[in-house]
Amino acid sequence: MNQYVTGAVIRQLREKNKMTQLMLAQRLGVSDKTVSKWETGNGYPDITLLEPIADAFNISVTELISGDQVLNANVSANMMRSKFYVCPVCGNVIHTMGEAVIQCHGVRLQPALAESTDENHMIFIERIEDEYYVRIDHEMTKSHYISFVAATSSDRSQMIKLYPEGNAEARFGINGVRKIFFYCNRDGLFSIDVVKGIDDKESGYDDTKVRRELEETADRLFG
Repeated sequence: MNQYVTGAVIRQLREKNKMTQLMLAQRLGVSDKTVSKWETGNGYPDITLLEPIADAFNISVTELISGDQVLNANVSANMMRSKFYVCPVCGNVIHTMGEAVIQCHGVRLQPALAESTDENHMIFIERIEDEYYVRIDHEMTKSHYISFVAATSSDRSQMIKLYPEGNAEARFGINGVRKIFFYCNRDGLFSIDVVKGIDDKESGYDDTKVRRELEETADRLFG
């Protein structure tokens, strides 16, 4: 463990929960002097007390250790607020529907920030019956590749894992899909809104400016 709960965090959470040192001490079965020592940096709570302390503040142990309380306003679990966390060590991908504290291989992960597709990360989306066929114009070598492609709607997420030296393509059931995400192992996360009512043929993506104009027109017509 490369992090441990600090006295400043305990004090901040205690005051936020309108608890005195004595009240917290009674919850934990220790003395108020012990809590005072923690908060002044003259001691640390035993590891066996981490879960009781977290329970007292109604947070997880991970939140307690990290010092960040997760306040997930996304109570409706809308998939359109999906977040993707990618471990730089093993490539593990974690998907959430809101804020979370994620760690993998000892690294605290931050949600990947999705950028708009560009000339170096062009995506072609074609509707074929009840599916979207997605192809990304990108090399798939062992050192530079697309790691995954995901399609999200308001109530579900579909994810396809891709591998080096494979094809950068995927098929998704339409199911109200509104946004496509894909992750480049070097350049990070990209996303694009699926153009409603327009089959996004390859010719529509020859020029980025033209593609964006098509998307804006579709939004005005079908949004």
